[in-house]
Amino acid sequence: MGKIKFTKAVAAGNDFIIVDNRTGHLKEKELARFTKKVCDRKRAIGADGVLVVAGSRKADFKMRIFNSDGSEAGMCGNGSRCAALFAAVKKIAGSKMSIETLAGIIDAVVKNDTVKVKLTDPKEIKWNFCLMINKCPFRVNFVDTGVPHVIHFTDDLDKVDVRNIGSHIRHHGDFSPEGTNADFVKVVGRDTIKIRTYERGVEDETLACGTGAVASAIIAAEAEKMSSPVTVETQGGEKMKVYFEMVDGNFRNVFLEGRAELIYEGKLISG
Repeated sequence: MGKIKFTKAVAAGNDFIIVDNRTGHLKEKELARFTKKVCDRKRAIGADGVLVVAGSRKADFKMRIFNSDGSEAGMCGNGSRCAALFAAVKKIAGSKMSIETLAGIIDAVVKNDTVKVKLTDPKEIKWNFCLMINKCPFRVNFVDTGVPHVIHFTDDLDKVDVRNIGSHIRHHGDFSPEGTNADFVKVVGRDTIKIRTYERGVEDETLACGTGAVASAIIAAEAEKMSSPVTVETQGGEKMKVYFEMVDGNFRNVFLEGRAELIYEGKLISG
């Protein structure tokens, strides 16, 4: 592959390696192996995933999202915000842009270091059902915000064994074969929640998850009668805002807003 230019970016604690692949220098067959190699935090750059920017006939550019295990995701809220900031800084798009993803076309607005993205409408919402985890019943909710999320409310977020319980939820037979992400949510204010997320593809807890923040916010909005915007406090300590509207009993016009940063640029000597 030769030398590969990259940019390291972070949003709310989620970190990504961004590669501008509009020329196609990184070949399709190389993407999974490349991702697994460069996301290794001990032997390479380290990241939650890789964002590959490509050309698009439908939008300003196309964003492909690869988890650290090499699997491709349909959507990533914080990844979208990082990619939007990258595109604005690199003049790939203006401050207002459209991004093609596997989950559909999304819109983004960049204002300094604040990025607001409009995500696809939530779907397949399932309310208040029971999962057996380690022979214990867990009351959960489900929603697809571009990728699937299970949401479990708790009064003591700090004591939740996110890695263990999250892994069991992620691999639960009810969500096979693709699996699901798992979000653990505590209501901490009138319109504020705090979340911890076990991410499918990373296979561990991450400091934040954009689609998880959106999933948790809209489930909390209905269950706890919260109004838009809902503030989401992440495990990494940053806050995001989730905006939405209710149209005929459905969530529409869902936005995720928060800070994003481009941390540094470099070149990988070999792929």
